[in-house]
Amino acid sequence: MSRTMRDAPLSPETGSATTSSTADRLAAGTTATTPGTTAPGTTSTGALVLDERADTATTVDQRHLAPSGPVGQRREPVPAPRPRADHVSVAARPEGGRAHSPVMVLLVLIATLGILLYAQFLLNPSNRGDILPYAMIIVAEAILVVQTLFAMWTILSGGQDPRDFDFHATQDTLYDEDEIDRLGLRGTPHLWPMRIAGEKIVADVFITVYGEELAKIATTVQAALALKGEHRTWVLDDGRSDEVRDLAAQLGARYIRRLSSNGAKAGNVNHALAIAKGDYFAIFDADFVPGTDFLFETVPFFVDEKVAFVQTPQTYGNLTSLVSRGAGYMQTVFYRFIQPGRNRFNAAFCVGTNVIFRRSAIDEIGGIDTDSKSEDVWTSLHLHEAGWKSIYIPMTLAVGDAPETIEAYSKQQLRWATGGFEILFRHNPLSPRRTLTMDQRLQYFVTATNYLTGIAPLLLLMVPPMEIFFDLRPMNLHISVLQWFLFYAGFYLMQIVLAFYTLGSFRWEVLMLATVSFPIYVKALWNVISGKDEAWSVTGRKGKVSSPFNFIIPQVLFWLFLTLTSCVALVRDADNGVLTLATVWNLLNTFILSAFLVAAWREGRTLKRFAKAEQRGEVTDAPVVLTAPPGSAPASRRTQVSRPAPRTGEEILALQQADEAEQAAAKEADLATAHRLADRTPSDDPEQTARDQARQAELAASRAFAHAHERDALAHAAEHDPDSLVGAARRADRPSGRRASDAAPDHGDAPDNGARADDSGARADQQERVTS
Repeated sequence: MSRTMRDAPLSPETGSATTSSTADRLAAGTTATTPGTTAPGTTSTGALVLDERADTATTVDQRHLAPSGPVGQRREPVPAPRPRADHVSVAARPEGGRAHSPVMVLLVLIATLGILLYAQFLLNPSNRGDILPYAMIIVAEAILVVQTLFAMWTILSGGQDPRDFDFHATQDTLYDEDEIDRLGLRGTPHLWPMRIAGEKIVADVFITVYGEELAKIATTVQAALALKGEHRTWVLDDGRSDEVRDLAAQLGARYIRRLSSNGAKAGNVNHALAIAKGDYFAIFDADFVPGTDFLFETVPFFVDEKVAFVQTPQTYGNLTSLVSRGAGYMQTVFYRFIQPGRNRFNAAFCVGTNVIFRRSAIDEIGGIDTDSKSEDVWTSLHLHEAGWKSIYIPMTLAVGDAPETIEAYSKQQLRWATGGFEILFRHNPLSPRRTLTMDQRLQYFVTATNYLTGIAPLLLLMVPPMEIFFDLRPMNLHISVLQWFLFYAGFYLMQIVLAFYTLGSFRWEVLMLATVSFPIYVKALWNVISGKDEAWSVTGRKGKVSSPFNFIIPQVLFWLFLTLTSCVALVRDADNGVLTLATVWNLLNTFILSAFLVAAWREGRTLKRFAKAEQRGEVTDAPVVLTAPPGSAPASRRTQVSRPAPRTGEEILALQQADEAEQAAAKEADLATAHRLADRTPSDDPEQTARDQARQAELAASRAFAHAHERDALAHAAEHDPDSLVGAARRADRPSGRRASDAAPDHGDAPDNGARADDSGARADQQERVTS
């Protein structure tokens, strides 16, 4: 049950360069489960993992991710039916408006009873076998049993919808329709002003970037810019890429780059907070594409002044490989059942992305925590200790990428596990110095100890070889196989039944990763105990990909050992004429490790082919496709064309007429804008009248400034750059003036010659404005 009960997705960043973009997946309507953690799971001994069926779990209701209607169509600020609270579509029993059906509660209670009976069976002194394997069994199963009991407790505590009356009242008035109509913003929902309790708010949206693919960043930035509700989008580039900077400028997003990478992602966000001064700020990893309703579904919770942050689930849309499916489904129960249950105890924590914070709450605790690579859960812990409240809603509002390679998965799990163990050893929640409620202490203790379930398979893998080589048995010889199976099934089989009922399936990929990931968690535990610091790594960062076997050397060595042990066991059982439980158990473990190594071999072969194709120039980066924000009409632009200076009076006249027509059209557009921005209906509100007058004055001042700036620029160009197009226009006109003067009859008409020169100069000035 190594990884099935992970209770702390501490800073999930995911992605891969080998799959289609998230935008393509959104367009196709195919996305997938979530990456959470915690839930009963198992390991090579039969460790259960709760998952979802591929054909159901990979289908997400994404109506909220697409624009609601064609561009230019009138749309109401308050969207139609809200998405279901369940962020994934599964083949489960209908539950109506209840979080848990009575049948599910019954299954959870039966599974809990099975856990207790299995624990009683293991702890019965009369069943004890040899001390060493028995102790290993007790330690491993105790970790799994305790984590499973806490998971059942948390699941049963769920069912309370955090959306109360105040939330719905605030959501209904979040967008002021009258103000939207008055400002002419009906077709641009990303500019709709937002209000909480009548007060206008300012929201910032941060996209943290650290070397991800440019196309992936572009998709996320465009989606962030299109969020409904007035906000400012910031690209926080710790990769310090000029391409990302240019992309942000092209898309219209703000761009921030710092000189160092101190504090990793947390330091990046804190640096942005020194520049962005919004009341609230959302954080998205570069590979998580938000839906347009993200602010609409999260901001209303802040009507409660004690809410510090609102977290939404991570949903993966790239469950295409064995590793990505295992990593994605491994998180399902956490986001679907555990996090909602934590709402009951005010213990739901941040997972690093798809979250929105109250600025004042973060300021109170001194910013995002920078002392750990798992800044998300540590920041949540500090906020809860300061008395703030957290909210989790199980609604898919952003879709991202799961790790698709063994390297990416290993680095991700190492980072998360390190953060969990740091809480256990450096900030133990059970310490009396912690200002947490008892429920919060228990929930954070479960989070801190959850990754011990990843080490339990190491102990369980060693039990069969001890019996095969040394005849050391964990249980007494008088225990029959049937008796063992009945108690064992009470623990694991009931969890499998619960998994099928709630999620629709049992995923063998999760069982495989749960069994073979123990070296990662052992390394994380050792790093925390020894104080070794691992370099920050982003799961979806592009760059040279190493062979997967570089990261699974311990697994390869264990596979060789278990293969040898299986051969010895088969020979022994053949001589004895009986197949023992230890042999079957060891063969099962060997098969699981073999499947993992085959997956690693296939991945390595694919990476080699990809590298060779890249060397031959057959592989290029995905093109960056820039699109207008959904629901917004494209901005009109005045095209400026540079032409050679005209040589004849006819050309100058034609350009003059064209310029006059252009100025007339611009004047009409300015008048239309002023008419649109003005409040046409008399208002009895003096404050509203003052605001209308201020807008009109601001518009008039901006027009005057633009005209003055244009005149100054033309004068400066003519004075300081005589070789420019403006100077050339004047030089082209002057000879024409002189020839006209010489050709006229000499009747003492010098004043007429001057008038002609003045007319020529006026036309030259007109040409200056046109050619500039």
